[in-house]
Amino acid sequence: MAEFTMPSLGADMDEGTLLEWLVGRGDLVHKGDPVAVVETAKSTIEVECFATGTMTELLVEPGTTVPVGTPLALIEPTEERRPVRRAPTKGKPTVPSAPTEPLPSPEPAPVPVSAPSVAGQPGHLEAGPLARHLAEHSGVDLETLHGSGPGGRVTRTDVEAAVAAQAAPRPPRVRASPLARRLAAELGVDLATVTGTGKKSAVRAADVRQAAPGPAAPASPTPPGATPVRPSAQRPSAARPSEDRAAAMRRAIAGLMTRANRDIPHYYLSTTVDMAAAMDWLHEHNRRSPVGERLLPAALLLKAAALAAREVPELNGFWTDDQFTAGEGVHLGVAVSLRGGGLVAPALHHADALALPQLMNSLKDLVTRARAGRLRGSEVSDATITVTNLGDQGVETVFGVIYPPQVALVGFGRVVDRPCAVDGLLGVRPVVTATLSADHRATDGAVGARCLTAVSRLLQNPEQL
Repeated sequence: MAEFTMPSLGADMDEGTLLEWLVGRGDLVHKGDPVAVVETAKSTIEVECFATGTMTELLVEPGTTVPVGTPLALIEPTEERRPVRRAPTKGKPTVPSAPTEPLPSPEPAPVPVSAPSVAGQPGHLEAGPLARHLAEHSGVDLETLHGSGPGGRVTRTDVEAAVAAQAAPRPPRVRASPLARRLAAELGVDLATVTGTGKKSAVRAADVRQAAPGPAAPASPTPPGATPVRPSAQRPSAARPSEDRAAAMRRAIAGLMTRANRDIPHYYLSTTVDMAAAMDWLHEHNRRSPVGERLLPAALLLKAAALAAREVPELNGFWTDDQFTAGEGVHLGVAVSLRGGGLVAPALHHADALALPQLMNSLKDLVTRARAGRLRGSEVSDATITVTNLGDQGVETVFGVIYPPQVALVGFGRVVDRPCAVDGLLGVRPVVTATLSADHRATDGAVGARCLTAVSRLLQNPEQL
């Protein structure tokens, strides 16, 4: 029996709130399937299962806040049984071995005793020739019918009613989590009318809450001379949960950044990258591509940072137990600002191996799900290096704070036109400022300089991206 515990979804997470189970007791789950929704101080995250097996017991009720590492459920791992193949013996037929003990003689099977049929109960076979003919022609089993005629006799009407019941289409079963079904029953919501946002359009508890009608206020006449209460006067109490959530997020970010500035000896590097070749290539690519495959400059910047991290693996990994551990792949953490305030940095897995159109689509999907609170646990816990791009906010230079236990962060500003000398001639060209924040315990400035040099080279040769 294996324990499914509250995972650590980031260095700033000490506890989490189980919002919803996406599976029920006895369900078969596979490794990587989302099985629960957990709320942290920063976001709402779908947590994946770590093994294949059967959910034998759910230990924590939805709505409970527990520390990281607390068992949430028990999983019975599924053992893969394979048939044992024996090599045939050459030249000799296979002879079964004789049993060591004599087989017991088989006991005679008991003779079934027919119970008397009771009128009006299943199994009563009294029916007229017409009813039998209709039943045989329509494929109706007479033994399953309750006769409505005298003495429980099956009539023509009974057979026709059974045929009509078989022909009536049954509504398809709506995919929904156990908590969503319970909430729907409590709130009086028809699951068939709810649009699911879960896996394979499954209805989740949040979908039911959104579809539930608001409490209807009783219409009471306003006494003469009394001042009517405006709806806005009741908003502060309804908005308090979101305010508490925003305050908790700010506390989590403050605590993590305080720890990063206290424990990590940062060093900072900066360079200006000529973006003329990259922008020309981007304009030509977008001119020849359909709308769905057009790129933004952010795709080029992220791909250049991912390839540079692959070239300089000393910056792609984690500082744990007073030593550096290289990442198993380039999982690019992308800083995403949330609409209600706050910041998350989910990972684009194997960003160095993604083609630019695929990276662009993955980036759009990641940002959309991050702001909708539908991130996966693996996306918030295994980024190996983070990139922050504040160019769309008008910022030209950003020096970020490293997200522990990572050892580096790359920053990009806005692409701006600047006068610069090229081949001895002064002209105006688009440039971007690229920065690096790195951990001095893992690397020195020379290693960081190699990374920024690689970023600059790749952006000036966009065909290599």
